[in-house]
Formats: sequence, structure tokens, C-alpha cells
Amino acid sequence: MRTLRGPLGPVLTGWMALASAVHLYFAGSGFPEPIAMRGFHLLAFVPPIFLLWPARAASPKDRPTAVDWLWFAAAAAPHAWVWWNAAAVSDRMEYVDPFSPTMAALAVLAIATLLEATRRAVEPGLAWMVVLSVAYMQFGHLMPGVLNTRVFTPAEILEAAWLVPTAGGVYGPLTGIVATTIAAFIVFGSFMAGSGTGRLFSNLGAAAAGRFAGGPAKVAVVTSGLFGTMSGSSVSNVITTGAMTIPLMKRIGYKPAVAGGIEAAASVGGALMPPVMGAAAFVMAEITNIAYGEIVVAAALGAILYYFAILAAVHFEAKRRGMAPMAPADIPPWREVAADAHLLLPMALLVFLMMERWSGNYAAFCATLAMVGVAMLRRRTRMSPRAILDSFVSAGLTMAPLAVAIAGAGIVISALTATGMVVAFGGIIKALAGGSLPLLLLLLALTVLVLGMGLPTTPSYIIAAAIGVPQLVAMGVDLLPAHLFIFYFAVLADATPPVAAAAFAAASVAKAPPTLTSLHATRFGVAGFTVGFAFVYDPGVMLRGGVADVLLAVAVQVAALVAITAAYAGYLAAPLRAAPRALLGASGFAAAFLHSLPAPTRLAAASGALLVVWGAGRARARRKGAV
Repeated sequence: MRTLRGPLGPVLTGWMALASAVHLYFAGSGFPEPIAMRGFHLLAFVPPIFLLWPARAASPKDRPTAVDWLWFAAAAAPHAWVWWNAAAVSDRMEYVDPFSPTMAALAVLAIATLLEATRRAVEPGLAWMVVLSVAYMQFGHLMPGVLNTRVFTPAEILEAAWLVPTAGGVYGPLTGIVATTIAAFIVFGSFMAGSGTGRLFSNLGAAAAGRFAGGPAKVAVVTSGLFGTMSGSSVSNVITTGAMTIPLMKRIGYKPAVAGGIEAAASVGGALMPPVMGAAAFVMAEITNIAYGEIVVAAALGAILYYFAILAAVHFEAKRRGMAPMAPADIPPWREVAADAHLLLPMALLVFLMMERWSGNYAAFCATLAMVGVAMLRRRTRMSPRAILDSFVSAGLTMAPLAVAIAGAGIVISALTATGMVVAFGGIIKALAGGSLPLLLLLLALTVLVLGMGLPTTPSYIIAAAIGVPQLVAMGVDLLPAHLFIFYFAVLADATPPVAAAAFAAASVAKAPPTLTSLHATRFGVAGFTVGFAFVYDPGVMLRGGVADVLLAVAVQVAALVAITAAYAGYLAAPLRAAPRALLGASGFAAAFLHSLPAPTRLAAASGALLVVWGAGRARARRKGAV
């Protein structure tokens, strides 16, 4: 992103701050009509991308070019037109009322500028997916078999991609979610960071975990999980926490790729961590019509298990390598943590309001005001006018790429729906699965991981859910676990090879090979794979059923994850040889994935192997001590 010189810098700073502030105001006072709100949202955040993000690596880093200004104007025109004519756009009948030449020209501008903005600020892969989706509408009638579509006129293609607000496209419901609920939570997250909550999380992680073996790695895990509550991006989570934790991990003996892998696995998990999960969770609430509070409750144990597994893996690896804790000088005293503890009150308020089923946008509005007020209680956390301005600016810079990513995903969904490709592709996966739910889940997991190679988490989840959830529901899976399954793998895609945005960011901080870093991130994040399948097969993980059901489901997952992590770390009570590692790995994977066996049997297999290997290790250690 550019650092602009001259008067343009303050002007764009004010633009972003004002746009974020208006979104927060609407969250508390009520939103305009949906089309007007979506038009304002895209007008506020799409044009500035061309001034802030350079077109190429060789482009000026301190000023926009003349071409960038042309892109800026072209991006503003269609959204300004929709905002100004919101009432007429809302009243028109889709595919019935004429789609005028003016509308067609504006649609071309809207699509072209979104593609270029996506290429610059998000991912080229998403831009190419949008191009392929539009091309499929144009040429799908030439495709054979199930890929064949009816003939679409250019006007129908442009209208579907741009101006069908009830179904998809640029102005569809997905953009509406971002412009309302998600925007309010992004502002809240920025105010958390601006108030010093990041310092609280960093100090808390170091104070809680720094004194144990491999302390910096455990600090990375705890801190990244806490930062995930205020960061909607795994990459920004890596950069924020990794700048501190990766050098500390390397200093005590972790290899660069391992340190980067630990940080990447911990950072992507932030999107799984209640109470403020990633943007995709809000999209899930809108798509499923399930209250966000219910989604948070269902996901809570899964997130805890995810971080438990990373901590277990880090602990076993640190013990095997004989790594030391953090230096005492680097561990903040608990009084330093307590000095910022009041900053947790706005988060508690947010959780309470969400549990009371207040609307997400209004709960975030109240929590943001509470954050400013609570921060005033201590001089060290008091937010100055400059800090408040910077928080609004930071929120705007986060929202701009998300706005274009979601609008692009809306075009893809519109194309998949209009052409029937959702049904066709779902049918292909269903045919390959042959009526087997485990095989269907595996195919869908692979599909989401492949989509995640070129897409951010939220668009990846949206597209995969449109394809896969109907197939899972048709095979008897409940709606919420079906969506959580897709969601987990969309999150994990940021850390799994061959293209893993969070792992590659961690590799750049650690100065390690990107692919090797992503492989380590995958092994440290193995809990995401097991928990993803547990949502479907073990409803106790979602706190469904009686107390015994929940405890049994959690016990199975804990035993499986400890066995798996001990196996690949090569340590339990003592360093492990090949045979006990193989036994632990086999029993752990059996407990996690052989759902055809009863849960007590799977628990007995994993816990029995753990007891045998642990007992043998302790006995061997005592014999060595006696000698």
C-alpha cells in the first residue's frame, strides 16, 4: 500500500475515517434503504483503492498516477449512480424492466473496476474466478453435458452480475452484510487495537505461557488466538503477533520454518475464536438465518480444541528439543496485565448483547462506544482524538479490500446460480461420492482447500457453501454443522499448501521457505481437520445433547489430538522411537476419523495407546536415571 505525500494523504485519511464513522453511525441509528446503503458502501471504499494500492511493483509508492485517477473516476461512477437512484433501483423488476444502455455501460465499469481493485488489493485468483464466472455465462451454452447452460444475452449477464440485489451480484445480499454488520465489527476491532487491547493480549499471552518450556511458541499461540477476536485477517494477525513471537521462537532454537508454521497455524485460528469470529461467520448467520449467538456457542468448543492441539504440539516439540522458557526479563509481571484488564469490559458487553439476541450491528456499536468510555478510565489506555481518528482510518483500510472481495464473490454466486452450475457442480461431487457421506465430506474439504489457494476465507466459504451445503443437507446433515464444516476448511486454507497466504506471510517474517512453512503450519493445525469432521459426526462438540454426550465428544477429540500431536512431535513422557510414534498416530487418526466406530471405542483406542506409550516412556526414563 502507498504512503502518499502532500495534501492527498490527509484527504484520503479523512475520507477513510469519515466513511468508517458513517458506517458506525448507521449501525447505531438505523440504516438507509438496502440499495442506498450498499451504494454508499461501495462508493466509499472501492475508488480509494486505486489511489492507495499501486497497480504494479514498479508503480510510484508515494503518489497515484494519471491512470490511477482514471480508475478512481471509473470506479466512482456506477456506485454514485446507484446511490443517487436508489429508490428507482429498488422499485425496478429484475429481468423484466428494461436494462438501459446507460445501465449496461455502468455495469461494465462496475465489473471492470472491481476486477482491477481485487487484483490490486485482494488476490488475483479471485479476480480470475470472477472473469471465469462471467465467461461461463457467455459461453456455457457451448459446453457439453452437465456443464451446458441456456443462452444468456449480454444484457442479462451484466444485469445478473451488477444489479440483481435480491439474489447476488455486486449489490446482492453479501454486500449488504458487509455494509452493515461486518463493518460495525471491523470498527469495533480497530478501536480495540487503538485502545491498547493488543498490548493487553500480548502481555497476557507472555505472562500466562512464557514461563513454560518453549515459552515463545506458546505465547504465539495464546496471543494469536486473542488477537483473532479483533482481527478479521489471518495475514494481519501473522504480521502483528509474528513480528514479536517468531524472532523469540528462533532465538530459543526453533527452526525458522517451524516458528513460521506455529505462528501461521495460530493466526488462522483467530477466525474460529468467539466472541468475534471472522467475517465469514456473519455471512453464515445471514445465509442460514441462524442467530450469530447460536453460531458462536456451537463453534466455541471447536476453537478451544484447535488451540489446545497447537499448544500440545508446541509443548511436545519443546520438550523433545529441550527448549527453555522465555527469559524472565521478557515476561511482563501480572500487574502489567492487570493495568489493562478493564479493556475486557467492552468485549464482555458485546458477548452479553449478542447472547441476548441484540442485532450484531447495534451490539458492535454499543461495544465500540463502551471501548472509548472504558479506555478513559486509565491514563495509559485513554484514547486521544488522534487515536480515535487512527482507529477509524484503520477500519476503513480493512473494509476496502473486504468490500471488493465480497462484491466479487457476489458476482461468482450470481453466475453459479443463474447458470445452474451450483446444482451441476454439486451433482458432480455427489456422483463421485457415490452416496458415501465420508467420501462426500472429503471431496468437499478438498474443494474448499483448493478454492482457498486463490481466495480469501470469506469468498472461499461463500462459494463452497453454495455448492456443498445442499449436498450435505440432502444426506441428513443439519444445516449448522454443514456450514461449520465448510467454514473450518475455508479458514484452514490460509495455512495449507501449495498456496497459503498466512503461512507465506509468516515465512517472510521468519525468513524461511514458504512451502516448508506451510507444511509445518498444516501439521500444527491438524485439529482443524479433526474438529471439522467432528461437527458432522459428534454433535457434542457443538454443545448439543446432554452433559455426558458433550463430555464424551470432547474426551474423544482430546485423546485423538494428544495422540496425533505426540506422534508427529516424537515425544510424550520421553522421546519416542518409530514404533510408539506409529502406534500413537494410528490410534489418534482412528479416534478422530473412524466415525463408524462408537465414540467409547474410539476413546479407548486413543487413550489406551497414550497410556501404554506414556508408561513405557516413564519406565525407560527411570531406568536411565537409575543407571
